[in-house]
Amino acid sequence: MRILWHNCQIVTMAEGRYNLIKEASLITGDGKLLWVGEEAGRPDIAVDEHKDLQGRLVTPGLIDCHTHSVFGGDRSQEFEMRLNGATYADIAAAGGGIASTVKATREASEQQLLESARRRINALRKDGITTLEVKSGYGLSLEDERKMLRVIRQLGQSLPLTLHSTCLAAHALPPEFKGRSDEFIAEICDNWLPALHAEDLVDAVDAFCEHLAFSVAQVERVFIKARELGLPVKLHAEQLSLLHGAGLAARYNALSADHLEYLCEEDIALMAEHGTTAVVLPGAFYFLRETKKPPIELLRQYQVPMAISSDLNPGTSPVLSLRLMMNMACTLFGLTPEEALAGVTLHAARALGVSDTAGSLEPGKEANFVAWEIDHPAELSYWLGGTLSKQVIYQGKEVWND
Repeated sequence: MRILWHNCQIVTMAEGRYNLIKEASLITGDGKLLWVGEEAGRPDIAVDEHKDLQGRLVTPGLIDCHTHSVFGGDRSQEFEMRLNGATYADIAAAGGGIASTVKATREASEQQLLESARRRINALRKDGITTLEVKSGYGLSLEDERKMLRVIRQLGQSLPLTLHSTCLAAHALPPEFKGRSDEFIAEICDNWLPALHAEDLVDAVDAFCEHLAFSVAQVERVFIKARELGLPVKLHAEQLSLLHGAGLAARYNALSADHLEYLCEEDIALMAEHGTTAVVLPGAFYFLRETKKPPIELLRQYQVPMAISSDLNPGTSPVLSLRLMMNMACTLFGLTPEEALAGVTLHAARALGVSDTAGSLEPGKEANFVAWEIDHPAELSYWLGGTLSKQVIYQGKEVWND
């Protein structure tokens, strides 16, 4: 069925720019964009239905390219403890930190994880998200990582958006492997990744490269195994210190390196050379009250695409609004509103390896777009909180209207 969506303005985000088209329209069919442009130049294509967008401003569907949306419990009590003066060591000694989330996730049933994640993802969808990445990494056993990844697949089947499933088994050291991190990495590489990949539960492989997690050498072993399995990689890198994880990720042609507060020019050059997208996560920066900012100007100089994501997780970024992250990327990191919109559309698609099918409004791409009741695209980064009136179109069908 071919549909003409007319009476609108369109921000295509082709090449990461607004590329505003006034008095515009779109034609969709079979879930794809068949034509996008000025209404006056619309080709003679037969359509089955006309949809009046009432002068709204149309953007690509938003993409949240780094989340940990599936987990058990929450850590609101730890948040209160920190604000009352407790240290990280105090919280860990009381059974808190990531260990508490691992415990809660292991104890939760698949159905409980599914229901709680669906609520969080529906909150994110209120901002016009049509594509979402979700990581495992709170199970830290083969059985519980499988459980998380199965939930991600089920969410993708039941919600009107595209979900990408990332295996983050190398997230933290589980208690049963205390003092044996090399053995844990071997277990992931030799047994977990092959098994989970064989069950079609994994779209990409991620790891946490940091002093409190895994070394560059250990992460490289994970990347080598991912390469053997034909899986793309990405990396949590340079969040708390400079270990040159981003450079390693680039050399393995990683889709993205994420966080990047301590990123150096040498590794930025490698990211530019290998086409690795930089994903900045202002929610974690804000929530942890960090002061070291990602080197945005250097990323601009080397023309490294910059994506923005919510990093939704229970410990360091309990974020339920991607638009709020767009504002924070502007106010805290100095991105422009145009860069912020590119960061949740085309560049976020690059961070997931799907920029050929998503992230901009161009013929041949998926018909995922949002018709906003706003006058200028900068408003998406300007307004703090709340819900902007919109229609969300996913694969050519309206899935949200408020």
